[in-house]
Amino acid sequence: MSITPITETIKYLYENDYDQWVLQTVQQLQEKNYEAIDWENLIDEVADLSRRQRDKLMSLLTRLFEHLLKLAYWQSEREYNYRGWNGEIQNFRIQIKRLLKKSPSLKVYLVEIFEECYQDARKITIKKTGLEAKIFPNKPIANLEQLLDDDWLPPIK
Repeated sequence: MSITPITETIKYLYENDYDQWVLQTVQQLQEKNYEAIDWENLIDEVADLSRRQRDKLMSLLTRLFEHLLKLAYWQSEREYNYRGWNGEIQNFRIQIKRLLKKSPSLKVYLVEIFEECYQDARKITIKKTGLEAKIFPNKPIANLEQLLDDDWLPPIK
């Protein structure tokens, strides 16, 4: 199959004006102009939608653990930051629940990444707080049910 000027233009758009490429691709799909569609990049973009959702979930879960750890263990900053951390904890819970509501199949992924996200949050929190690593438990401080419970907070250490 030879490369046509249309194909070259479409490839150029993808690499140099992504937004225009998206708009053109949508228009081509609406018009059922399937021959003019950049299938290779469109398939990659559709697959990437799932990766983005997974990355977002991983980031939210890590940040949730991070704030729970700060709340439970960072005594010197707790009084000043309690309300802010508590607000962020609720924010991350809401975002995780919304994501799971839109894509319930991500709950399986949430279980898969649970331990890894906790370990990442633990490392981040150790760096941010300057506290000794031994203060923070090696095992997650909550199970999934507690983590998503709007009323649950870790015991204060």
